[in-house]
Amino acid sequence: MESSKKIEITTQTAPLSKEELTKSIVHVLDSIKKVKDAQEKSTEKKEQWYDKISIRGYAQIRYNGLFSSNDKVSCDQCDKSWGTTSTEEGAKSNNGLFIRRARIVFSGQIHPNVYFYFQPDFASSPSSGVNNFVQIRDAYFDLSFDSKKEYRVRIGQSKVPFGFENLQSSQNRLTLDRNDALNSAVANERDLGAFFYWAPSKIRDRFAMLIKDGYKGSGDYGVFGFGLYNGQTANKSEANRNLHIVTRVSYPFEIGSQIIEPGIQAYTGKWAFTNELSAGVTTPDKQYTTDQRVAASFVLYPKPFGIQAEYNIGKGPRYNKLTNTVDVSDLEGGYVTLNYKWDLPKHQYIYPFAKFQYYDGGKKFEKDARSYVVRDYELGIEWQPIKAFELVAEWVIADRTFEDSALPNNRQRGNLLRLQAQFNF
Repeated sequence: MESSKKIEITTQTAPLSKEELTKSIVHVLDSIKKVKDAQEKSTEKKEQWYDKISIRGYAQIRYNGLFSSNDKVSCDQCDKSWGTTSTEEGAKSNNGLFIRRARIVFSGQIHPNVYFYFQPDFASSPSSGVNNFVQIRDAYFDLSFDSKKEYRVRIGQSKVPFGFENLQSSQNRLTLDRNDALNSAVANERDLGAFFYWAPSKIRDRFAMLIKDGYKGSGDYGVFGFGLYNGQTANKSEANRNLHIVTRVSYPFEIGSQIIEPGIQAYTGKWAFTNELSAGVTTPDKQYTTDQRVAASFVLYPKPFGIQAEYNIGKGPRYNKLTNTVDVSDLEGGYVTLNYKWDLPKHQYIYPFAKFQYYDGGKKFEKDARSYVVRDYELGIEWQPIKAFELVAEWVIADRTFEDSALPNNRQRGNLLRLQAQFNF
C-alpha cells in the first residue's frame, strides 16, 4: 500500500505599493464620510416658518412731576401723564409714574419677496386716567420686486412717510416727544394705506447702519416714497372715501467722515370729522375739510456733533374762538435739535441735546381741532450705560397756547423736569 503524499502549495501575496495603500485608505475614509453625511441628512431639522421670525421690543417708564411750576402746561398728543387738562382754577396734576410705551415687535422675511412686521403696544392710553390698553401700532407686509429688495410696496397700517422725526422710532429718538409742528399732521404717525419705496441696496445698508451704530437714524423709508392712505389716522375707519396722497424724497450723503440727509415731503387730502366737534361748534364742510402740507428736513448725523431740523407749512382745520367754529386756516412750524454723541469705554454712550420748537396751527384729531401756538425749549441728556438700558433727563421751558370751546382763552407757561427709563430687549 502506497503511503499518502501531501502536497503543500504555498501562496505568496505580493506586498501593496505605497500608492495602492494610499488609495485604499482614502476609499475607506470616503466611505465613512458618506455614511456620516447620510446620517446627518436624515436627522437634519427641517426649517419651520417660525424660525424666520424675530422678536424684540422696548418699554419706557416716565415721571413728569419734578419741579413743575405750572401743572396746567400739558400736551395731550405727547404724553397724557404730563400736566392736567382740568378747567378748574388752580388745578393740580396728580400723575405719578407712567408707562409711556411697552411694545413687542414680531418681524421676519417669510418669503424671499415678502417681509412682515407686527407691533402691538401694551401701554396705550385712550384717555387721561385710562391706561395700558393693547392697541396695534404697526401691521404691514412689504412685497419686494427684486432680489435686492430695492423696489417694494408696503401694505397695511404703518408710518406715513412725512417728516424725519415722525419716522424716527421712539426707541431711538433723543427728545421724549416729537415736535408739535409735524406730528400734528398724523396722530401716532400711522395710518392704513399702501406705500411704494425705492432705495439702492447700498443706501438701504446705510440707513440700517445709522441706527445700529447709534446715530439716531429714522429707519429705511426709501430714498423715494409715494403712497395712498385713509387719512383718518391709525386704528380708525375711513370716513369719506377720499384717500390722502403722500410723497417723500430723502437721501443720506456721505461727505468725508460726515453724513447729511436732506429731504422734502408733502401730502394732500380731505379730513372728515367724526366725534371731535363739541356741541355748538360748526364747520363749513364736516366730511371734506382741506388737509395739506409740505415740509423740508435736514439732518447732520452726530459724528460727533449733530443737527436735526424740520419745518412745514400748509392748510388745515383749526378752532376759531371768535366765531366758535372750525375753519381751514394756514399753519406753520418746525424745530431744531442740536446734539452730541459722546462715545465712552465699554460701549457706553452719552448724548447731550437741546431743542427749540414752534407751531402755529390746529390739531384736527383733537377736540374742536384745538388751536395751538407753541414755543418750547428742551435741554436734556441721554445716558446709555448698556445696550439694554437708557436713562433720559429733560428740562422743559414751555409756552403753550391751546384753545377749544371749553378753554377759549388758555395760554400756559411753565417749567418742569421729565425723567424716562427705557429698557430694550
